[in-house]
Amino acid sequence: MKAGFKVVALASAILVVGFVLLYSGRSVSAASTVQITGSVKLDGAAPHQKPIDMAKEPSCAAVHKDKPITTEGVVAGANGGLANVVVYITQGLTGNEPVSTQSVEINQKGCQYVPHVVAVDAGQHMKILNSDQTSHNIHPQATKNPEWNKSQLAGAPPLDVTWNNEEIAIPVKCNVHPWMHAYIVVVKGPYGVSDDSGSFKLDNVPAGSYTLTAWHETYGTQTQTVTVAAGKPATVSFTFKAK
Repeated sequence: MKAGFKVVALASAILVVGFVLLYSGRSVSAASTVQITGSVKLDGAAPHQKPIDMAKEPSCAAVHKDKPITTEGVVAGANGGLANVVVYITQGLTGNEPVSTQSVEINQKGCQYVPHVVAVDAGQHMKILNSDQTSHNIHPQATKNPEWNKSQLAGAPPLDVTWNNEEIAIPVKCNVHPWMHAYIVVVKGPYGVSDDSGSFKLDNVPAGSYTLTAWHETYGTQTQTVTVAAGKPATVSFTFKAK
């Protein structure tokens, strides 16, 4: 009996130690990552964006009757903030970072891709939705990932897709509505996309020294180096020259 009790006690002790180590490991991991925040500015006046005529798709034209839409090659705010810039890490990662489990979506709404630029981690799941009353044809023109072309009827369930290879960037078009364009930027590791004010953030970045790259569909890329310490968020900024 005593021997049996000793075995049970030993097993219980091992379980307790295991839970403590697991919890400690998670705490250390969470504490050792930081957030990189920053902004992207446009130096100069944004070029005029061309209006889009959706007369051939009345249901979508009706969505924009009060506010006609334009192309989205350069979207800049009143303060000069540049939207749709993907900021990601190109040097410094170990390659062992976990794939993000956050939800990423691109929606077809009013015969537009929303958002116009979406970033995704290689291997991360992305949903493609159709919120319109009409059918669409999603055609990502990938070169480092398999190219495909799928129809999505109105009211159809979302498509769940993944991209296994880094690719900067994949142009997306709709073969039904030729004015619809978007970009899918496949990266490896933490990433951020600037909003209408030019602000962006990269979450869960391990402490270390990195090269950050900012990509924009019209202005190309810029790089910067940044060193981040555990528990100390870092800030960086990029400026693109208007053409």
